[in-house]
Amino acid sequence: MNLTGKTIIVTGGAQGIGLAIAERCAINGASVAVWDYQADAIAGALDHIGERAPRAETAGFIVDVADLAAVELAVKATLARFGRIDGLVNNAGVVADAQLTRMSEAQWDRVIGINLTGVFNCTRACVDALLASTGAIVNISSIVGLSGNFGQTNYAAAKAGVLGMSKTWARELGRKGVRSNAICPGFIETPILSSMPSQVIDDMVAQIPQKRMGQPREIAAATVFLLSGEASYINGATLEVAGGLTL
Repeated sequence: MNLTGKTIIVTGGAQGIGLAIAERCAINGASVAVWDYQADAIAGALDHIGERAPRAETAGFIVDVADLAAVELAVKATLARFGRIDGLVNNAGVVADAQLTRMSEAQWDRVIGINLTGVFNCTRACVDALLASTGAIVNISSIVGLSGNFGQTNYAAAKAGVLGMSKTWARELGRKGVRSNAICPGFIETPILSSMPSQVIDDMVAQIPQKRMGQPREIAAATVFLLSGEASYINGATLEVAGGLTL
């Protein structure tokens, strides 16, 4: 899964699954552009990646993916820094949970704006560079996009939409050499779980045939595979990395 000579953008790349993906891309030889909206987190992420992959070229860019103008500026800055874009990992996402009867318009707009419109913005802005490099798109969706989830109308809608866009782009861009695939993580052990009661976590694990949470590195490994030449005939796929949760 050699990515040497390739430049990969990872949105939401400063923490959690995004940081694991950025790190793994760098370890596998890629130059990595970390896009995130938190400047301090970007600095920490670049330091972390530098420790794990000291020879890798990295750069951070402050980007709100829901803002198309900001995304377009980030694409220009990334091209100015690296000269090319070979892969786009649309990972940036947020949650704002509430049951349907209590979900506010602001909660809906925030999640749709980042998790769905943000994926469109980043891909639309990068598409010319990806066509030039015959690159690859990997969209991080969720098993929630496949099966829904209590209290996550906005998140489920966004993640289901990401799957639809992934397949549409596979049809439109595949004939031009650009592959588009999606990954659906299950319950992944990230810092966001620290705020959850232990009983809730135990109940989540009980639903998983493998009886454990996934690790960010496992999502990262799947992502690097789909970005690499080893996945050259995989296009329009939805890969569940969920320990069998949806069985």
